[in-house]
Amino acid sequence: MSRTEHDTRAPAGENRPPRILVVDDERAIRTLLNASLSAQGYAVYQAEDGEQSIQQVRSVRPDVILLDLGLPDVDGTEIIRCVREWANTPIIVLSVRDDEAQKIAALDAGADDYLTKPFGPGELLARIRAALRRACTVGDSPTFVCGDLMVDLMRREVRLSGEPVQLTPTEYDLLAVLVHHAGKVLTHRQLIHEVWGGAYYHDASHLLRVTISNLRRKLERDTARPRLIVTEPGVGYRLRSEF
Repeated sequence: MSRTEHDTRAPAGENRPPRILVVDDERAIRTLLNASLSAQGYAVYQAEDGEQSIQQVRSVRPDVILLDLGLPDVDGTEIIRCVREWANTPIIVLSVRDDEAQKIAALDAGADDYLTKPFGPGELLARIRAALRRACTVGDSPTFVCGDLMVDLMRREVRLSGEPVQLTPTEYDLLAVLVHHAGKVLTHRQLIHEVWGGAYYHDASHLLRVTISNLRRKLERDTARPRLIVTEPGVGYRLRSEF
C-alpha cells in the first residue's frame, strides 16, 4: 500500500487537492495512474487488493475511487457493495470486462461510472472531473414535494414518508435534473447530457437505464408500476409534479 505525501488527516473542508484512490492489482497500472493523476494536481493513494482498499477508504476518505474489478482476493463488485453500506464516494470502475452484464452488475452494486481498459488518459480525467462536480453540486431551488417524496435541493436531502433516502451522487444528480424539470418529459439525450456530459455517450444509455432503475427501487412503492418516475416509451422519462 502506498500513497503520495499528503496528510490523510486533513479536515474535509481544508483547501486541499482532491484525493483519488486507485485500486488495482497491477503495479504498472497503479504507477501509470499515479503519475498521470499527480501531474494534474490530484493526491493519489493506492491499494492492490480488496482488503487494502477498504482500509484506505476508511483512513484516507477519498473524493473518488478508481476500482478494478479483477482483484486477487475478492471481486471488485463486492468492494462496491461494501463501500455503499456507509459511504457515497463516487466510484469509477476501470476494467477489461466490457460486456453489458458486468457493467450493469457493477452499476447495480452502486458504481457511478464504468470505463473499459484500455482507455485514454484524457477520457479518464474528464470522468473524474465530472464525478467531482456531481459530488459537490448544490442546487438553489426550493424544496420539491410530490406525494410522499420530498427533495430539498439546497441541503441535498431526499426523504420518503419522512424517512431519509440514501442515494449515490449519480442517483441524486439524475433525480435533481428530473426535479428541476418536474412534469416535463426529458429525452434520453437530455438526461445524459445533464448528468454525464458529452464524453459519456458510448456507455450512457446503460448508465441512464440502471440509475433510473435504482431510483425507482428506492423511491417507488411498486417498481413494476412506477408512479413518480414515469417512462415515456421511446422518448425518455418524466418526474410527476403531482398525482
